[in-house]
Amino acid sequence: MTQATLARPYARAAFAVASEQSALSAWSDALAFAARIAADPQVAALLGDPRLTADAAVTLLSPDAAAQDFDGFLRLLFDNHRLPLLPEIAGLYDALRFEAEHVVKATITAAEALPAAEIETLKAALRRRFGREVEVDTAVDPALIGGVLIDAGDVVIDGSLRGKLERLQAALAN
Repeated sequence: MTQATLARPYARAAFAVASEQSALSAWSDALAFAARIAADPQVAALLGDPRLTADAAVTLLSPDAAAQDFDGFLRLLFDNHRLPLLPEIAGLYDALRFEAEHVVKATITAAEALPAAEIETLKAALRRRFGREVEVDTAVDPALIGGVLIDAGDVVIDGSLRGKLERLQAALAN
């Protein structure tokens, strides 16, 4: 079974509990925190150690302000030997959350850091295009040379200079 197949029921269960509590954002933050820790190579090795107790795992992975239900969720993952799936669970949970909140998650990658005003302009354009609220992360990749690359789930908009040069090269090769 793939990681996504194993993680999906846990992501759905977390989403159901968070929805019931009207705490989608809090659970998203807690899952992101736990996922970042679980993804660390040293912690990943520790999670597979049979000497690790449930209490120690929960203490390690749970943020200070997490709800008691979140700690219970971590215990469930521990009991089922699924703590290493936390990064996948967090990603699937966020996809469910964004769909429920009618939000599009987009990553804008530019050759250099973009000014806040330009990011807001791009967000507004994406809002118009998708007809939904847009949550944006930014990244810097000097290899783009110029322009931006926008990854919004199933939609990728390549307005980078590197992308334009690659398309020109492909057109000239044909």
